[in-house]
Amino acid sequence: MRLNHLDLHVPDVAATRDFFVSVFGLTEVETRGANGLAILRDDAGLELVISRPVEKLGGADSVSIGRNTYHIGFIQPSREAVDLLFERVKSSGCEIWKSPSIIRGNWSFYCFAPGRILIEVGWRMDLALLVNHLLSIDCYL
Repeated sequence: MRLNHLDLHVPDVAATRDFFVSVFGLTEVETRGANGLAILRDDAGLELVISRPVEKLGGADSVSIGRNTYHIGFIQPSREAVDLLFERVKSSGCEIWKSPSIIRGNWSFYCFAPGRILIEVGWRMDLALLVNHLLSIDCYL
């Protein structure tokens, strides 16, 4: 079984769509209506649907409820790729929550996409690199 899509509810579909296309390089498959629904695809085939919440079905977005109840993550092939994407995210004016650092054994950063979607971007360090890094920190010597 393969996960086909995720549907993220946001107040401004166009702004969120444009962010994921321009900063994260997702491909726009289709947009329905002026601010109705956008379907994006990554290079692995996962579709990210950006839509407005349907209140009668209990839908809400992070902005209207004032809370983040989830995050999405993008894996990168190297630490350098994480750092390059961080610079692109920062240049876009996106809110940065945590700058690149070792978080739970990965080289990662967190930011908020339009619609207050929390995004994690990371590279999974192998154990040897992690130990080497930890041994190089003054507090461990």
